[in-house]
Amino acid sequence: MEKEKLKRIIEFLETQESKTPNSKGTLRWKLIFNEPLTEEELTVDGDLNLNKTPLTSLPKGLKVRGYLSLSYTKITSLPEDLKVVGSLYLDHSFIKSLPKGLKFGGDFNLARSKITSLPEGLKINHSLYLNDCEDLISLPKGLKVGGWLKLPNTKITSLPEDLEVGGSLNLRFCTELTSLPKGLKVGGDLYIRGAYLAKYTDEELREMIKPGFIKGEIY
Repeated sequence: MEKEKLKRIIEFLETQESKTPNSKGTLRWKLIFNEPLTEEELTVDGDLNLNKTPLTSLPKGLKVRGYLSLSYTKITSLPEDLKVVGSLYLDHSFIKSLPKGLKFGGDFNLARSKITSLPEGLKINHSLYLNDCEDLISLPKGLKVGGWLKLPNTKITSLPEDLEVGGSLNLRFCTELTSLPKGLKVGGDLYIRGAYLAKYTDEELREMIKPGFIKGEIY
C-alpha cells in the first residue's frame, strides 16, 4: 500500500474517534513509518490504539497515559523504558520476550502471542492473559497477579513456588502440568477442566500446595 494512501486511511479512522484527530493520527503515521518524534509526541495523553497496523517496533521514551494496544501486529520486542498507565494489549502479536523494566498499570493481554518467557519478578496489578500461548512452557519466579491468571491451552510444565494470584487461576486443558507447587496462593477459584490435574481430588490439590491455599472453589 502506498505511503500517502495509508496515511490518509489512518487519519480518517482517527477522525471517527476524536474531534481533534491530528495529533494521534500523525503519531500513528510516524510510528508506522519509523519517523522521528518530538519529546512532546512521545507522551500520549489517553489511549493509543495501534491494532492491526504494520508496526514492528516502538521508540524509546514512549509514555502512554491510557491503554496501549498492539494487538494483531508484527511487533517482536518493546523498549525497556516503555511506560503505560493503563492496560497493555499484545494479544495475537509476534512478541517473544519482554524487557525487565516494563511498567504498566492495568491488565496485560498476551493471548495467542509468540511469547516464550516473562521477566522475573513481574507484577501485574490486574489480570494476566496467556491463554493459547503455545511457545510458553514456564512462568518466572516472583510472579504476582492481582486479578485473574489465565493459562488455558498452554504447554506450561510447572508453576513457580512463590506464585500469587489475587483472583482466579485458569489451567483448563493444561495437559503438561502434572502438579501444583507448595506455597501457591490463589485468592479466587481454580479451573482445571481438561487438564492433567483433574485426576486429583479437591482435597489432594489443596494438600499439595500447603502452606499455600485456594480460597475459592475448584472446577
